[in-house]
Amino acid sequence: MALPKLREMPTAEALEIQQVVGLLGGSRALRQSPTSTMDAHRMLLGGLPQAALRHLLGKLVVLAKTESIEKAVGMSLRTFQRLKDSPEKHLSVEQSGRTWKFAGILAKATAVLGSQQEAEMWLEQPAVGLNQERPIDLLQTPAGAELVETFLRRLEYGVYA
Repeated sequence: MALPKLREMPTAEALEIQQVVGLLGGSRALRQSPTSTMDAHRMLLGGLPQAALRHLLGKLVVLAKTESIEKAVGMSLRTFQRLKDSPEKHLSVEQSGRTWKFAGILAKATAVLGSQQEAEMWLEQPAVGLNQERPIDLLQTPAGAELVETFLRRLEYGVYA
């Protein structure tokens, strides 16, 4: 008697990518579905469709369209509004990368803290482990985003100091 084939469990990378893709509107908004970090990299080089950022902003519960979000994704609200006039235009590589990174950090914070609402509130509050900086403010630079990711990993594993 042959044993039934077991489905391969998705890797942590694949699960993380699925969560980010979901926050960005899935394959419908992205017009593709990356399955690896390399796929995501290639997609970001072409620029995310505006629909992905619109979907992400529409999913926010606490943060909404604040100045903090503008800094995190590298685009002012006015620039975003101007983009609406040219729906076929994609985000720049930098804006795409920052949007992807923000979605990734939001997904990770949601997993660690239990809900998207809790994650968004955490992003807005000064964190002791981040020298009383608000995590959302640190997302303006790659170094700051790395600090937030490292801090989330520490929270996930119960290492607070």
